[in-house]
Amino acid sequence: MAAKAKFPVEGGCTCRFVRFRMTTKPLFVHCCHCTWCQRETGSAFVLNAMIEMDRVQLLSGTPEMIVTPSASGKGQKIMRCPKCWVALWSHYSGAGLKFAFVRAGTLDHPERCPPDIHIFTTTKQPWVTLSGDVPIRKGYYEREKFWPEASLKRRQALMKQ
Repeated sequence: MAAKAKFPVEGGCTCRFVRFRMTTKPLFVHCCHCTWCQRETGSAFVLNAMIEMDRVQLLSGTPEMIVTPSASGKGQKIMRCPKCWVALWSHYSGAGLKFAFVRAGTLDHPERCPPDIHIFTTTKQPWVTLSGDVPIRKGYYEREKFWPEASLKRRQALMKQ
């Protein structure tokens, strides 16, 4: 399937009260293995599709913002369904409300957002095996080194607003 045919893609919570659409391909997809993400998701990692918030259309329901602590000490805002409490996306302090980190597992077709990078792998679970098909970083990474040029331009345009 051609990349253009993969988007938009819809998603939502388990009870289907909140439904949303990602209108375009995300800027970049993080597979984060940090212990904070493990704790918050109850899983070995989280798959976050970073996208401009104006490219996330709410189709039904209204998510509730829950502020949680973070390793940076600045917290994060997790948007959850107010009925089933599934986490749909987050806003991290460094990116602000202009960007959403959509939980790829909430998409109707999560396979459309495979990871572009594995981060904070020093704390990944020892039974998680990474193939090396995508970059693997012990901690965070340099955006300019890993992001596609088109994504860097989209980010820069939004930051100027």
